[in-house]
Amino acid sequence: MSVLAVEGLTVSAKQAAVLRDLSFEVAPGKVVGLVGESGAGKSMIGRVLAGTLPPGFAVTAGSVRFQGADLVAADPRARRRALGDRLTFIPQEPLTALDPLMTVAAQFGEHLQRLGMPRSGRRGAMRAALAAVELDPARVLERYPFQLSGGMCQRVLIAMAFVSNPALVVADEPTTALDVSTQMRIIALIRTLQRDHATGLLFITHDLRLAAHVCDEIIVLYAGEAVEHGPAAAVMGEPRHPYAASLKASIPPVDGPLHRLVPLADTMPGIARFASLPGCRFAPRCPVRDATCAAAPPPAIAIAPRHTVRAAGACLSASGAAAAIPMPPAPPPGAGPPVLELRDAAKHYPARRNLIGLRHGPGTTAVAGASLTVRPGEFVGIVGESGSGKSTLARLVMGLEAPTAGRILVDGADVTVGDAAARSVRLGALQMVFQDPQSALNPRRSVWRLVTQAMEAARARLGTGTRAGPARPSRAGRRERAATLLAETGLPADLLDRFPAELSGGQKQRVNIARALCLAPRLLVADEIVSGLDVSVQAQILNLLHTLRDELGIGLLLISHDLGVVRYVCSRVVVMRHGEIVEEGPVEAVFRDPQHPYTRMLLASIPPDDATLPWPRESDVASAAAA
Repeated sequence: MSVLAVEGLTVSAKQAAVLRDLSFEVAPGKVVGLVGESGAGKSMIGRVLAGTLPPGFAVTAGSVRFQGADLVAADPRARRRALGDRLTFIPQEPLTALDPLMTVAAQFGEHLQRLGMPRSGRRGAMRAALAAVELDPARVLERYPFQLSGGMCQRVLIAMAFVSNPALVVADEPTTALDVSTQMRIIALIRTLQRDHATGLLFITHDLRLAAHVCDEIIVLYAGEAVEHGPAAAVMGEPRHPYAASLKASIPPVDGPLHRLVPLADTMPGIARFASLPGCRFAPRCPVRDATCAAAPPPAIAIAPRHTVRAAGACLSASGAAAAIPMPPAPPPGAGPPVLELRDAAKHYPARRNLIGLRHGPGTTAVAGASLTVRPGEFVGIVGESGSGKSTLARLVMGLEAPTAGRILVDGADVTVGDAAARSVRLGALQMVFQDPQSALNPRRSVWRLVTQAMEAARARLGTGTRAGPARPSRAGRRERAATLLAETGLPADLLDRFPAELSGGQKQRVNIARALCLAPRLLVADEIVSGLDVSVQAQILNLLHTLRDELGIGLLLISHDLGVVRYVCSRVVVMRHGEIVEEGPVEAVFRDPQHPYTRMLLASIPPDDATLPWPRESDVASAAAA
């Protein structure tokens, strides 16, 4: 019998079906993946299982049977008894899911108490569960979440999810924003525990390539509908629905020839638009739609055993993916002195003082003697695990941290000492693009004020990056500059008077980039700017970076844990480990023949493009753990 059987599930809100006629099963020991962009309905399914639908949402048709019992009709108390015991969850944000004011032992013990375990057995159960996820119980139990890394916190949650030997685990984006080696270890742990316990796993992710290696079956969701459902290798290898094909075309390849990414136009429709889409909800964005697509929901067509596609005949006869366009070679760096040069730059943080003012321990060296050069128009990527020193290096470049040794030069000027002259040089040549546009953009400012914000902080002459010019540019001048910046970043002019809350995630990140371009810098420093974005939005941002280089000749220092992104964008890559640069060279040469063992481990941590290849391998997981 299936652990979970969903049949004709429909969840409605305000007369519109948020989830529409969804059916699938999860068998013991099997993994079913839910894939799609934000707003596709992936997490809504988890809310149905947990009984935590938002106010105004309700199951209006279908059934959800867990171990034979209908969760929709179940008594709330019976459902609550199952949650955390036979049905458990691994959430997306481990630091948010764990209480920062409680130690791991206190939180884990509270969970075991709810499961009915006697106090005498809790300590042993915690130690065994943490050891199973490769954590040292003596080191972890008495610590608070903020004293652990993100990967360690995620392993604590995995241990809590599997300690009760559950029948079904729902993993909601469990590796989002983790570096590649940590992601590989987390996936290996989940798969090992799931197989050892014969547990069914519902794996929710926006990463189609990752799902193809983790899951036995994949369900591609769009606006609350399952548009394709089939074996993982088939859905990834040869997707038949235009939406699934478009998701695949938006993923930067990690090997083989590079092609221009083909992002989807427009965005996922919001719930408010569902009622106005009686037919195929993907039709407004579909490259092969015809007049019949908008009339009625298309049927689910079986195209192979256990492989169905919800599409009309026209959709099945065309993949929906545009013809692959080979990427042209990156232009050579511009002539002249380097925009940025680091000479043996280092950053050491001394140990914290105790209550009587004494320091204990040697402190931490975040960057150890790093030397790096970025020339005009050059795109350089910095990769490495969390804690390797990438973000600290970016803070040194931007003057947000002072180096403890070495020198930093911008356009040939020494800016090591962060005085007024150094700040002026940096302002004219460097700008930062932040990772999270939601927190980086002031919600009370309109778009035109946001993208020209730098003109308030500097007496800027437009288009030159110098500090000469009027102290307060006119409103008309700022709006004109804002319109130019929006055009350069592919945004329509009608966004000028909107606020961040009215923009999509991709639009917010473009506004973030437009703001960085305001003073015409020569180099952008971008720290994980596509981390956590949907693959289609990510593809738009990555293509935009290429356009900015080709049209404006701007350079880029890109910090990322996604090696596929670095390969697609950059011509040169720098690999950091424990604050040191261990390998550097042209991207294709390093990816094809890495020389340092750490670089080889990082590359082995990426799920291959071919879903039939084994991943992760035990030897690669062991080398990642050793590193």
